[in-house]
Order: sequence, then structure tokens, then C-alpha cells
Amino acid sequence: MKKLRNFLLAVIVAATGVANAQTTPVQPPLLSLEAFAAKLNHAKNAQILDARSGEEFVQNHIKGAVNVDAKVADYQQRLDALSKDKPTFVYSIANGRSKVLSNELRAKGFKDVEELPGGLANWIGSGYPIISTTKKGVSLTKAEFTELTGSSQLVLVDFGSRYCGACKKLVPVLDSLKAKTGFTPKIISIEVYDNTGLAKELKVNVLPTLVLYQNKKEVWKKQGFSSVSQVEAVVAQTTSSIAKTK
Repeated sequence: MKKLRNFLLAVIVAATGVANAQTTPVQPPLLSLEAFAAKLNHAKNAQILDARSGEEFVQNHIKGAVNVDAKVADYQQRLDALSKDKPTFVYSIANGRSKVLSNELRAKGFKDVEELPGGLANWIGSGYPIISTTKKGVSLTKAEFTELTGSSQLVLVDFGSRYCGACKKLVPVLDSLKAKTGFTPKIISIEVYDNTGLAKELKVNVLPTLVLYQNKKEVWKKQGFSSVSQVEAVVAQTTSSIAKTK
């Protein structure tokens, strides 16, 4: 009886595994940015889906894209209106929301879904074109930015966005550094959505990105999250080098 029970259990587990394998969509590896751009450029009847919020979409987006924000009431209706047979290109600011949407589309039976590697931040920083509605006077010119980096001997620039989840995790770190009496660099935060031209020129293609400038010269650059201790260590090393040259 025990052997029969174990046998039936094994059959059930095996059957469940087969069912899951049949229903779980295969997630292909991401194309390189160059390959993604080339495929998008040559695709016929391409569907370009922007998985960000409507507010983000209005500010900037890839030409021809439509907004499919998962938080809006008619989200499913927007997906149902799409063709499963047309090549579909998906992006968000990084690869968070776009990954969720890509997987959902594949589960629905979409045949050709490509996700923008590194998201719109990578697209902009690598010099690919976008539709932007940034108002004049909001964005910095390269000359204005260079002047900012020379406003103190050491300037720490935070390239991020209020819409970026990873960027929000860096805010407490920067606040903590600002509160430290012994922390000498001036901290400047740049909203990349308002400064897409600057991000392109400086090749900032990951958010957040921290850059330390010494007398307008870049001496350190870090993509992604940085801890208080990591930043302090770099600043200490840079300060020590400055002292040795005097």
C-alpha cells in the first residue's frame, strides 16, 4: 500500500512538472542594445510598448511607442488590443517593469517579444533618439554642468530619476553624507529625465550613477547602488591624493 501511495505521488509530481513546463513561457536572453536597435529599425508593423507610468511617458519615450502602464484601469484592455503575431518591443526605465510585461505577453501567446536591455536609461545614455518634451530652461547644457562640477574642489554628482526605484534607495545614502560634518564634497543631484541630452553626452546609461569630480575632472564613477562607507572610502582616497600633491 505504501509503495502504491509513493508511486501515485511520484506520478502526480511528474504530471505537475510537465504542466508547469507547458504553461511557463521561456524567457530568452536579452539582445545586446545594438541588436535590439537594429531589429527594431528593420521590424515591420512593430509594436513598441512603454511599461512606465503615463507621467514618465509624456516626458520622453521612443518614437512610435504606446504607453501600457500596469497600474491604469484599462491595462488588460490595452494588452488585448495588441496583435500576438507582430514583433513586440518592450521597455521601462531599467529592466523591472519591462521584464514583468514581457513575461506576461509571452504567457499570453505573443510570438516575438524583445525587451530593451538596460531600459530607456541605457538607450538614452548610448545616444539613441527619443521623443522629449523637456521644457527649455530645465535641462543643463554641458557648459553649465561643467561650471557646476567646478563650484567646489570636490563635487559628487548623482545622476538619477524620481521614477527610478534603485535611485530612491540611494537617497538616504546621500542624505546621510550631506549630514556628516566631515564630508567635504558638494552633492548635486541631476534628474536625467530633464537632462537627456546631458546624459547622452556624458554616456550615463545606468541609473543611478554617481560621479566624483575634482576641480571639474572626473576621478571616480560608480553605476548602481553605493553605500555610505563606499563613497566615504573613495572621497578619503581622493582627499589623501590631493594632500600629497600640495
